[in-house]
Amino acid sequence: MSDLDDLNPFNRQIVEEFRANDGTVGGPFEGAPMLVLHTTGARSGQERIAPVVYQDLGDRWAIFASKAGADTNPDWYHNLVAQPEASIEVGAETVPVTARVLDDAERQPIWDAQKSAMPGFAEYEAKTVRTIPVVVLERR
Repeated sequence: MSDLDDLNPFNRQIVEEFRANDGTVGGPFEGAPMLVLHTTGARSGQERIAPVVYQDLGDRWAIFASKAGADTNPDWYHNLVAQPEASIEVGAETVPVTARVLDDAERQPIWDAQKSAMPGFAEYEAKTVRTIPVVVLERR
């Protein structure tokens, strides 16, 4: 069984392209910093993966539980809250990380920078009434 088996066709294509090109993808995410997040399913206990846009924070990575502006958080967010020990593929490297959901004060400047760098995130924010969580991944 491949780690791609549970992905929808869109995400599967992104991950395959990411892995074939050392972390670079085209299409709607061309030029966007992408990583592949590996989490443990909160209910299943099974490994799950998801391609995610990130913001480089130097020695940390910020990811955004936007789910394209849906009214619910993505599954990977629930997985990280339940089990913050995870790993990421970034470029050609696999890095063990610990996830931490940011409080409002820490979140705001990172979120504002993300909306400025990638205006689609402001559109996601406008589509939902929920506060889109920002999660920082720190190298273990």
